[in-house]
Amino acid sequence: MKLIVTFSRKAGKKPIIAQVVRETGVLINVERAQIDSSEGEALIDIPDETCSVVKERLSELGASVRVLEDVISLDENRCVDCGACISICPQEVFSFDENWKLVVNGERCVLCGRCIEICPQRALSQKGEG
Repeated sequence: MKLIVTFSRKAGKKPIIAQVVRETGVLINVERAQIDSSEGEALIDIPDETCSVVKERLSELGASVRVLEDVISLDENRCVDCGACISICPQEVFSFDENWKLVVNGERCVLCGRCIEICPQRALSQKGEG
């Protein structure tokens, strides 16, 4: 399961993700992070069954946590199966099936937005968060 973790660094530069890993024993994969001197945001991937304990502990440490579900939306009426998204995606979210129709594996997405920007038909968009 993917979570967006947002935190303020005003209270200090505590390694809250590392602390959660140590305390819970849950291995957390940081897929993307943007951190500056005042705040940070990280996209993390954790096993589904650990979501509640990780989310709760991050919140206790002062972070805001949102669950991401079905991140990328494909408008099949607009898509012409050109494959532009396949060529730009660093995570191999997109592929063709045996009939050359575009297939989306949203679980691999790290929200870089490259596919949305490059799609000539504007068939891709970011879905809401759960």
